[in-house]
Amino acid sequence: MKLTRVKTTRTQNFFRKLLGLMMILPGIAHLTFARKEFRAQVPRWLPTDPAFMDFVVLASGLVEIAFGISLLALPKHKLKIGIVLVVFYVLIFPGNISQYTNRINGFGLDTDNKRLARLFFQPVLILWALWACGAFNKRESLSTGHGS
Repeated sequence: MKLTRVKTTRTQNFFRKLLGLMMILPGIAHLTFARKEFRAQVPRWLPTDPAFMDFVVLASGLVEIAFGISLLALPKHKLKIGIVLVVFYVLIFPGNISQYTNRINGFGLDTDNKRLARLFFQPVLILWALWACGAFNKRESLSTGHGS
């Protein structure tokens, strides 16, 4: 498979960096002050042992921080990072579904309507990541030296 690079606009780059910051801040929250709140999003079909749930929260926080730093610091790999980030968003979506179906409060999502509305934000994040990382842009060969 030939490696490709995409050229993105200043607007896309701004929103990629904003998404990177938006990944780092909640990642830090996973590790510190919001660990209990994030446990609400651990799917209930996983073991509900508090130590295991805490591990899931900590691990996902580290992954989010890594994605955030990657989005900010590795612009040459933005397309790959964006695609893997989309996979991550898909993998964590069952936690949001579990929070809704099990009526678990967390982060101000204290009604069924609020928890349901949050489910519709995940596709927005997916589209944002794909767009900001250039997945919809024309790809150029790495040999051209284009892309940022």
